[in-house]
Amino acid sequence: MGRKVLVVGLDSAPPRLVFDVYRSEMPTLSGLVARGAHGRLLSTNPPITVPAWTAMMASKDPGQLGCYGFRNRRDHSYDGYAFANSTQVTTPRVWDLLGRGGKRSIVLGVPQTYPPRPIVGDMVTCFLTPSTKVAYTYPEALKVEVEAAAGGYVLDVDDFRTADKRALLERIHAKTRKHWAAARHLARTHPWDFFMLVEMGLDRLHHGFWSFMDREHHRYEPGSPFATAIRDYYRYLDGELASLLELMPRDTIVLVVSDHGVKRMDGGICFNEWLIRAGYLTLHDPPTTPTPIGQATIDWTRTKAWGDGGYYGRCFLNVKGREPEGVVDPADYERVRDDLIAGIAAIADPHGRPLGSRAYRPEEIYREVRGVAPDLIVYFGDLAWRSVGAVGMGGIHTFENDTGPDEANHDWFGIFVLAALDGASPLAGDLGELSIYDVAPTILRLCGEPIPADMVGAPLVA
Repeated sequence: MGRKVLVVGLDSAPPRLVFDVYRSEMPTLSGLVARGAHGRLLSTNPPITVPAWTAMMASKDPGQLGCYGFRNRRDHSYDGYAFANSTQVTTPRVWDLLGRGGKRSIVLGVPQTYPPRPIVGDMVTCFLTPSTKVAYTYPEALKVEVEAAAGGYVLDVDDFRTADKRALLERIHAKTRKHWAAARHLARTHPWDFFMLVEMGLDRLHHGFWSFMDREHHRYEPGSPFATAIRDYYRYLDGELASLLELMPRDTIVLVVSDHGVKRMDGGICFNEWLIRAGYLTLHDPPTTPTPIGQATIDWTRTKAWGDGGYYGRCFLNVKGREPEGVVDPADYERVRDDLIAGIAAIADPHGRPLGSRAYRPEEIYREVRGVAPDLIVYFGDLAWRSVGAVGMGGIHTFENDTGPDEANHDWFGIFVLAALDGASPLAGDLGELSIYDVAPTILRLCGEPIPADMVGAPLVA
């Protein structure tokens, strides 16, 4: 009949901090590691919250999902972007598949679940929900219950890119407390076979406080009052995990997973500034102060390519017959992409040393390319440098983020932990490198449900 499965998602939790640096500070999580199995979970390409959590729960890659980040082009117009939400997910996720077998799920804060959709069970949507004023639960009446249990539910950490670190730290802890209070309430009062929650506070903490912990960060400040902020939060989070596990039936299988890792951010590459200097992008009136590319006056009749900022870069070509004022002849499309790939690889750091940047064609890394994909997916310095989309930055390199203070970037490997509370774990030891796509089929196997043949991954248990 299958086992009960609890999945605890810790957004951006990296193997090094969880399995090594803070392991002794986290007795609950380290106990799961000791009693079960663990490994490094290779994320999606790109390793971004959206689409990584959906890819994990559907076992489909971003190309198959047609989702390449938080914002995706709706069409080939120049301003047709749509924010990722649940309506764009057309493939079933784990809880949908379990529901077909009559199993009940509790889904709490899993990215790309807003707006809420009917499931067999209960759902509280994610940090992409506009506010708590909208309907963010299924069933809708659950909202009142969640608000009461949490003492006023909080969907995300507001303004996590801020210089006011003390207030930020308070908001991170307050948000986390409310989130886990809701989780405990649902675990105590609602029936379930599958329970999944995702904690975003850890991701917000990494982006806001990495430099206070990492001596190699260019903003590191010895003796800072926030030097232990990350360590203290990991310890606190372990206590929240312990309080939830106390409510679990003893035959529960527990998975602790993250969608991607995290690393220090060395700086930013002003992608559109580089495209201008390389002759791909032309502006009518180049700004002299930082300006989002969407607000710049682009001369499309003389522009071959433009870029988007973010933890990774997206490059779009202005193709004749595809974009409204396209100039790149389709016959030259591959040559232009080849030139861009070579040019991006040659970008140097401020000291003239190669960064080791890479650009990928979507059709090379995905099994299928749905929706309007970027023409190139770009990583500067293997994610040590983020992509800065603004123009008017005064150069190609920057150490100021155009969307607010941010000290860390995403990394390729998250974490995977699997253990049974009764000690009868189906896996044990260090499993080495695993794939994010193996999580969904593993859950289905543990729950005793069939695994769809079109899933990318394979179950880790027999």
